[in-house]
Amino acid sequence: MAAPKENILQNVFICSGGNNLELCDIYFDSKIRKIAYKASRSFKWEEIKDKKQKDNIVSEIKNNDNPGSAEITDGNFMFAMPGAVDPHVHFDTPGFEFRETFEDASLAAAFGGVTTIIDMPCTSLPPVTTLENFKTKLEAVKNRSHIDFSFWGGIAGNNFDEKQIEINIRELSNAGAAGFKAYLISGMDTFTDLSFNQMKIAAKFTNQYNKPLAVHAEDKKIIEANLLKLNGSGTDTWQDYCNARSIEAEVKAVNDMIRIASLTDAKIHIVHLSSAQGLADIIKAHNAGLHITTETCPHYLFFTQEDFKNNSIRNYLKTAPPVKFEKDKEALWKGLADGSVSFVTTDHAGCDPKVEKSSNDFSKVYGGIPGVEHRVPFLLSEGFLKHKLTLEKAIDHLSKNSASYFGLYAKGRIATGYDADFALIDLWSSEEISHSKMHSKGKYTPFEGRIFNAVVVKTMLRGNLIMDKLPSSEKSSTDFEKQFHGKFIHA
Repeated sequence: MAAPKENILQNVFICSGGNNLELCDIYFDSKIRKIAYKASRSFKWEEIKDKKQKDNIVSEIKNNDNPGSAEITDGNFMFAMPGAVDPHVHFDTPGFEFRETFEDASLAAAFGGVTTIIDMPCTSLPPVTTLENFKTKLEAVKNRSHIDFSFWGGIAGNNFDEKQIEINIRELSNAGAAGFKAYLISGMDTFTDLSFNQMKIAAKFTNQYNKPLAVHAEDKKIIEANLLKLNGSGTDTWQDYCNARSIEAEVKAVNDMIRIASLTDAKIHIVHLSSAQGLADIIKAHNAGLHITTETCPHYLFFTQEDFKNNSIRNYLKTAPPVKFEKDKEALWKGLADGSVSFVTTDHAGCDPKVEKSSNDFSKVYGGIPGVEHRVPFLLSEGFLKHKLTLEKAIDHLSKNSASYFGLYAKGRIATGYDADFALIDLWSSEEISHSKMHSKGKYTPFEGRIFNAVVVKTMLRGNLIMDKLPSSEKSSTDFEKQFHGKFIHA
């Protein structure tokens, strides 16, 4: 269903740089057509962070006249940010839908203020490594997404053939793949890891077609050697897992990719970075002129290995790589503040917790967190409101930076000509995180019981209201579950 021809999002604050906000009305159809400012000056967050102060200020603001038949959405003086972009998710359709589906995960994304995702190629059957498989996936998710989406292409070690890899990368690039994903260690039979030389070949071709090569960076030999040492104890604990997948394993893999970047001039992106030393080496390489970037995730910014001692969330917190230590967490926050970490993703990967997150043998616990619903309130609450990031930086890491990096040029900003993708945030309210409120198929989270001081209230995609926690009498919350406005975005 197309958005109405003329709409106004009325009475919202938008970020105008740093911690400054402007009060405005936004005129839009499927695109943003005009931003009308309603006050003679901008406001510092300190002036309006107290709800009573904000209410006193806005009480004297007059609404602009309604031009004719325009449909009004009252923003109630909330904060409007560009719809968030999450470029690293596993929505599992087709093939792994016993864990997650595009319908459930994209609905969770909408409830989390996310309007665009880029789905990973490895958790699909068949994996998205060829144009044929790309088309299979595109057909499988047709009319099943609440939000816009793009796909990663994949480069796996299965039957690796240099000539065919070049063909696959060319065809997938032309089809609109946002980039290419590969592993230096993989636990998937259908999507195996690459050797150093295979990764170098892959980087040569992704560079040729001007696409990023995203790499799961943990060194396979170090991890396997660590496991051999640890298995002598006959235990499979969280300590064994963390000791095997050590900081050393991440740093060695990061430096191998730095070397490949220097040999090929390819655009290398290290996914879900977890360590301070890995970031330090990336910064050094980037400053030397190499095209290497990285991302991190909310769990690396909040938890440490001390949290594995909490029985209630231990299994829910398992990911690869595992969370590290306080100094690593602090370094990643600093990296977000200074821009050496490019953006925050979720690596959203859910499952049925009763089936795959319940084992007492940690080695048999599924590694993944369904985080797409919590990333926006997390970063605003724990980053901006706790003074680790400016409001501008937080929004950049949620929307602008990844949209720009992956060439999603109509996304990521509130500006004339961009898609009318908005998330309305109540920065003056709090919400307790609970699995019972989640919309993904896998309802569990290590953030269970945590309070985030930011609440996503409404989400709009290309002018269509796709989520409203305060629905009108004409539309119930269940109505949104039946609407699929999402489309494929050619990167």
